[in-house]
Amino acid sequence: MTISALLSPQNIFIDTEVTSKKKLLELIANIVADRTSLGQSSIYNSLLNRERLGSTGLGQGFAVPHARVADLEQTVGCFFRLTDPVSFESPDNKPVDLVFTIIIPEEATEEHLLLLSSLARIFSQAEICQAIRSASNKEDIEKIITSAEQ
Repeated sequence: MTISALLSPQNIFIDTEVTSKKKLLELIANIVADRTSLGQSSIYNSLLNRERLGSTGLGQGFAVPHARVADLEQTVGCFFRLTDPVSFESPDNKPVDLVFTIIIPEEATEEHLLLLSSLARIFSQAEICQAIRSASNKEDIEKIITSAEQ
C-alpha cells in the first residue's frame, strides 16, 4: 500500500475549518464513518486513545493522526489542509495546518509502519509542505504528494 493509492480528490480536504485538535479528530471520525461500516464514536475513540500515547504531530506544521481498528476491511486515508493551524503538541511546538490521517485494519501492522514512514519522509521536506500550502486545488495536492512519494 502506498500513500498515493490512498489519495484521490474525494479524500483531500482543503480550507478545512476546525478550532481544535479535538474538533479535527471528530471531523476525521465522521468522514471515515461515512466511508466504512465503522461507527463514528469507535473511530474517534481509537484516534483519541492513540493521541493519549503521544502526539502524532511530527513538526513543521504536519500531523498524522492514525489508528488501527478492528473490523476494518481496508485502509482509509485522508489529507486535510486547515484554514487556521491548531495546536497539536508537536515536538517543535508549532501548530498544525497539514494533516494526513490513516485508519488501518488492526492486523495490518507492517503496512501501518510503512505508511507512517513514507508520510514522515514526505512531510519532513519543507519544500513539499510549502508547495502543498500554496497549491490551489485538490488535484495539485494529489500530484505533489504522489510525486514526493516516488
